[in-house]
Amino acid sequence: MHVFIAGANGQIGQHLLQEMADSDHEARALVRHQDQGPELQQMGATETVLGDLEQDCSEAMRGCDAVIFTAGSGPHTGPDKTIDVDQDGAIRLVDTARAMGIKRFIMVSSMRAEEPEKGPEKLRHYLWAKHNADEHLKNSGLNYTIVRPGQLTNDDGTGKVAISSKMEDFGKISRQDVARVLLAALDSDKATNCVFDVVSGDTPILEALSKL
Repeated sequence: MHVFIAGANGQIGQHLLQEMADSDHEARALVRHQDQGPELQQMGATETVLGDLEQDCSEAMRGCDAVIFTAGSGPHTGPDKTIDVDQDGAIRLVDTARAMGIKRFIMVSSMRAEEPEKGPEKLRHYLWAKHNADEHLKNSGLNYTIVRPGQLTNDDGTGKVAISSKMEDFGKISRQDVARVLLAALDSDKATNCVFDVVSGDTPILEALSKL
């Protein structure tokens, strides 16, 4: 499967490229600057394409079978940039995928995005942006998976997680394990048209996905 990776130069994106290098899939990494390409190809990108999530990416996506959106402005970015990337950029990519006949779309969201009004006040603009993008994807008609990780860490992944449609406790998860979940979800029938929270846990990723 040819997979378009938005946010490939981010921390989760880089882990994802490394994981995909040992898979049967081919990763096309979106970059904003040409000089980012060689490093991402060393990590595992089959190819890199220039583009900007705030602009039309249709040519960059041509020929792909799936999209993984792991781009983000970050929860500490100002509201304007969060809207531009996490909301409008994601929505634009969903619409482009649908227009081009790309049927599979995996979105990295955030725990509490389903109830942004209940999140910490300083994060609400971020959670609302994620919420709006998630809702747009759910209503798009695409075959979607929305992954809502807890607090992200740079710890080494364990390959074991806890997955639930909604978790009461806001846990932590390594970025490496999030990347592993994204790749596993790409091949999992159980993960289609599905939204779930994920944190570190005791269950191997494939087994956890099989119970969705």
